[in-house]
Amino acid sequence: MSSLTRLSLTSSSALCRLSQLISSKNNLVFNRLPTLSSVVPSNPQRSIQTSTVRYDIDSAAKYIGAGAATVGVAGAGAGIGTVFGSLVVGYARNPSLKQQLFSYAILGFALSEAMGLFCLMMAFMLLFAF
Repeated sequence: MSSLTRLSLTSSSALCRLSQLISSKNNLVFNRLPTLSSVVPSNPQRSIQTSTVRYDIDSAAKYIGAGAATVGVAGAGAGIGTVFGSLVVGYARNPSLKQQLFSYAILGFALSEAMGLFCLMMAFMLLFAF
């Protein structure tokens, strides 16, 4: 063998060994690094994550809203009292309009009671539907 052939064989085997050494060191380095699949889950959870503090805040807001909606029931009671109080005053002033005043009083009672029931329904919806 000539010296040139021997040099090329030794240099090619040296390059082969050098590339094996580099690839083994790279494997050692890359084995220690976290891979993308270990950092990012393959199927991410898409559910809402709530904490207990957030749940408590939501519950408090629900109860405050239901209480505020219940205040309307007191307004309906005041409205009904005003309607029948006005019926008594109107009847005392003009007893001949008894039937007409009574029909107006029943209409006012129905409207006031409907608003009170609407407020109560909203309170129950806030408590039990949301």
